[in-house]
Amino acid sequence: MLKEPSMPVEKLRRIVLSSLMAALTAVGAYIHVPIGPVPIVLSTLFAILSGLLLGSRWGLASMGLYLLVGAIGLPVFAGGKGGFAHFFGPTGGYLFGFALASWITGFISERSPGSLILDVFAVIIGSLAIYGLGVPWLKVVTQMSWTKTFMVGVVPFLIGDAIKACVVVILARSVRPILKRQLTNE
Repeated sequence: MLKEPSMPVEKLRRIVLSSLMAALTAVGAYIHVPIGPVPIVLSTLFAILSGLLLGSRWGLASMGLYLLVGAIGLPVFAGGKGGFAHFFGPTGGYLFGFALASWITGFISERSPGSLILDVFAVIIGSLAIYGLGVPWLKVVTQMSWTKTFMVGVVPFLIGDAIKACVVVILARSVRPILKRQLTNE
């Protein structure tokens, strides 16, 4: 009798966790406040949290999955929308920023796992990565001035992002020990 190749349990757990983070990011998109071309969403919290909890590789995989299911039309973007066209709209840069933020947050936090200072730094850099891709894209798509783009694409989000950053660090520090136990126990 031939034995079928099996996937290591740890890899399967990481795939499931990546899928869960993608799903939470989609749920976060339903919690939105439309304030202009770019809505306030809870998705940014989960994009950055995925990097802290899963690391750079699996965090990126989770956001890649989120973007893929949105691109094929599932309603996972802000307000229950989906489709490839959203990547070319005002929020396209922010959406790609989720993947970069997750990767860079995970990359930084992997340098010294469990360090509060490094986690805070990683979250700040991850948030800046979202703005770094989102704001220039918003400017190109809307053809607004840099000042107006900054006022529309950054300023309304600063307080909320600061609150989300605090929540992300607290959640990561609470959930990481549980995940570590789960991933090391087979």
